[in-house]
Amino acid sequence: MSSEQPPPRNGDADVPAPDAANMARETPAPANTPDHDSGDVGKDSGEQAPARREVTVRRAPRFAPFMGLGVLVGVVIAAIVAYAGPGDPTLTRESIFGFFIMVFAIPGLLLGALLVLVLDRISVRRSRRAVAERTYDDESHTD
Repeated sequence: MSSEQPPPRNGDADVPAPDAANMARETPAPANTPDHDSGDVGKDSGEQAPARREVTVRRAPRFAPFMGLGVLVGVVIAAIVAYAGPGDPTLTRESIFGFFIMVFAIPGLLLGALLVLVLDRISVRRSRRAVAERTYDDESHTD
């Protein structure tokens, strides 16, 4: 049992693990191909056929850099607005800058998050299916 799967509750011993639905979507090689391990095949000779799985391959963007860039753009805009405008004798430039950081950085963060969600949706559409085969670096691996 991995740390990702919760322990079975009372009476749930026969219920498959939560990842069983994901495993059902992964289609192994058909039984009539030589790469399929049908149980006893390969055990007598000491060799084991490599495991094959169909996987989805896509390039997904990371959220933090896009959101950080949105905040940075908001801070730059806040600095331009605070220090380029006319001075006010009752407020310091730093307090005006702090106010405009909140005004522009939070929407910059939200726009960065929106952009990464759009790019993530595009990457899902461009995803491809591939067959992954398990390989071992050394000969000492045994299952």
